[in-house]
Amino acid sequence: MAEPLALYVHWPFCVSKCPYCDFNSHVRESVDQAVWRDVLLADLRHEAALLPGRGVGSIFFGGGTPSLMPPATVAAVIAEADALWGLAEGCEITLEANPNSVEVANFADLAAAGVNRVSIGVQSFDSEVLEFLGRAHSEDEARRAIATAQEHFARVSFDLIYARPGQPLTAWESELGEALAFGTDHLSLYQLTIEPGTRFATLAAKGDLAIPDGDAAADLFDATQAMTRAAGLPRYEVSNHARIGQESRHNLAYWRYADYAGVGPGAHGRRTGQATERHRKPENFIAAVERNGHGLKVESDLSAHERATEAMLMGLRLTEGIDLARIGVRSGLARAAFLDGGAVARLAGQGLMKQDGDRLAVTDDGILLLDSILSEIVRTG
Repeated sequence: MAEPLALYVHWPFCVSKCPYCDFNSHVRESVDQAVWRDVLLADLRHEAALLPGRGVGSIFFGGGTPSLMPPATVAAVIAEADALWGLAEGCEITLEANPNSVEVANFADLAAAGVNRVSIGVQSFDSEVLEFLGRAHSEDEARRAIATAQEHFARVSFDLIYARPGQPLTAWESELGEALAFGTDHLSLYQLTIEPGTRFATLAAKGDLAIPDGDAAADLFDATQAMTRAAGLPRYEVSNHARIGQESRHNLAYWRYADYAGVGPGAHGRRTGQATERHRKPENFIAAVERNGHGLKVESDLSAHERATEAMLMGLRLTEGIDLARIGVRSGLARAAFLDGGAVARLAGQGLMKQDGDRLAVTDDGILLLDSILSEIVRTG
């Protein structure tokens, strides 16, 4: 039986654009909810026709700000996915949410619609930091949102951003301690990065914004690992921490290079050796669906080397690492065609990688050097 699919649904709208964000998000004065429900369902039906006989193991509503979606639209998408494919028993259905009180008021209705896991974009519990990050919620709203989510959803995660300009280690330890005290089973903890095309990138180019240097960032990362491990939420991916068994099953599908369908503006997908991408701009996406019955902009076959390379780039982010035999089967390539064994042996000797049979992983000592490790060991053809 084929592996279950992961389904990603993109909601492109936000109340405002954060200065660090390079996601496909858009601010609009008004949104025609009936039109959006119709085009998302049409796009979904197109993917289902191309992927028959597959159950759905997870659904992820991302954005943008999916908590701005009407719960009725969320319910309609879930019901349509079930009708088209069938949802696996215990299907994980995640929705990203902001802590604004108006969105938190929808939590009960979203739970009734079928959402069973929520991921909250808290980012900080400090009002000055929230202002710096361009967030529209207060620190009290952040705390209330987590507490309210815990009342309505069986599984709750939230995000924090650290390694911010001028952030002392002691301040981060205090903030992370408060986060861990909520007792959620999952945390996403991201170091601030300057992404091209963002307002922060403009400030950094002018010299008006500087994030911690490598050594300071490494100290913050090490403290993060120690505190989360002690709290029972070890790192399972570069920035994600969870109690054993509470990892995001949807994101694991990405990192393990399983098939996933992406619908909605700008959504990416990987299905049976093909890469797909939808039109990014909301108006262009609607026009494409109305014209073609789907929002596809790109649909291209991936070569064997591309598939193997992507599987390695994604999988080595995980603490568990990659299954080299699986990559070989799925790509049809001999191991030597996509992996530099000599480089692996050298890095393993330095304590930066470890290999046990077909299982290859980056060690805790190596994870901050992941990009350079990948450039050494991955053969791209």
